[in-house]
Amino acid sequence: MSVVRLGRGYRGRGRRDEAFRAPWLVFWVAFVVRVGYIVVTHRYRIPAYLDHFSYGWEMGRVGRALATGHGYADPFQGHTGPTAWVTPLYPMLVGGVFRLFGVYTPLSAFVLLAVNSVFSAYTARTTWEIGVRCFNPRIAVWAAWIWALYPAAMQYATKWIWEMTLTTFLFSCVLVLALRMRNVGGVAGDLEGAATVRRWACFGLLWALIALSNPSLLVFLPVCGVWILMGIPQWQQQIAGVVLAACLFLVCVSGWSYRNWLALHRFVPLRTNFGAELYLGNGPGANGIEMGYEHPAIDHAQLELYRELGEVEYSRMRGDAAKALIRERPGRFAVLCVKRAYFFWFGAPHVQEKRWSVEYGPGLHLQFTSIVGLLGLALALRRRVPAAGLFAWVFVLLPATYYLVTVHPRFRHPLEPLMVILGVFLFQSAEKSWRVRWFSRGAFAA
Repeated sequence: MSVVRLGRGYRGRGRRDEAFRAPWLVFWVAFVVRVGYIVVTHRYRIPAYLDHFSYGWEMGRVGRALATGHGYADPFQGHTGPTAWVTPLYPMLVGGVFRLFGVYTPLSAFVLLAVNSVFSAYTARTTWEIGVRCFNPRIAVWAAWIWALYPAAMQYATKWIWEMTLTTFLFSCVLVLALRMRNVGGVAGDLEGAATVRRWACFGLLWALIALSNPSLLVFLPVCGVWILMGIPQWQQQIAGVVLAACLFLVCVSGWSYRNWLALHRFVPLRTNFGAELYLGNGPGANGIEMGYEHPAIDHAQLELYRELGEVEYSRMRGDAAKALIRERPGRFAVLCVKRAYFFWFGAPHVQEKRWSVEYGPGLHLQFTSIVGLLGLALALRRRVPAAGLFAWVFVLLPATYYLVTVHPRFRHPLEPLMVILGVFLFQSAEKSWRVRWFSRGAFAA
């Protein structure tokens, strides 16, 4: 990823300082710290409970099916047939690693967590570029190093075999690309040159990868595209690039949709599990937290019903039941949505834990980052920081689906690089304001 041009004051502070600030140094430190943690804590030794189900959960199961010649299938226990319960990008990575290094082996776990660490570490570089383009080099450096070294930012890379770090990396790349195409922080007066056909092609391909990793983020796609066009004076000249991006996106995604048509005999654009998840979040016993005890991965009766009905029909049936309950009790659904919104930003309770550190510890991290991120966003909007409006749409749209369905701390991971940047902006702005007031009072007193 190219480095944006910086002013003389940034480049002329000495080689040692410049090396410390270099984005590639941040990447390598972040990667080494993550892999070192994996090695020291033996995170690659994943328990064999429920036939290694916590080793990637549904994505691990599909990866095993791919590696053992059963195709894209079997997301739960035993052979249940073809699936589209999860989108294919990360499960195919898992399947490839299993094929090379063994199914559910510690070596495969180490490789997958190391790959996660690459994605997470590279997100420090994209965090740096967002910061330097929208704010200044100082904020960019602080944000990148916080992302590199803050334990909460690396937890999904070092503990989870799932798609969070991949999705977060791809989404941060989309934001960087959008800033480049709007020429935010670039060469003045070069708006048309910033949005090249090549970059529109990359835009379509990146969004296709996001769709195949975590489709929930697609709610932001139209806003992102319109925001780019709004910043280009002669936007009509970009029609060819927009059409190319749309075609590349549709070609990449339609291949998966066509596979689903052949395997499941239904039109499934991306994945099948929405109805089932809607029920788990809004069923009779719902309290704002997913009713995991009724998930086919956990509940044997639900697994048998899933086998009997088939994946598509099972999810449709559960979705219909959830929608009927929502229509019958809309007030209850509204209360659940409010609870989920609160849990998304400030953390959900651990119903099975009584220890204070487990009950409130993770919540303190979520509360702090949410508060400073939202306050930083408000300050950025007030000061008309470049792309602050785009960031506001990210904060509004990305959580919206989860308010309606279910929440988990991992769902907010794609937002967290922006939270870090905006939090640093908030504190550095407060520091400058404090210094101005302090020196002004000192001068007045003198």
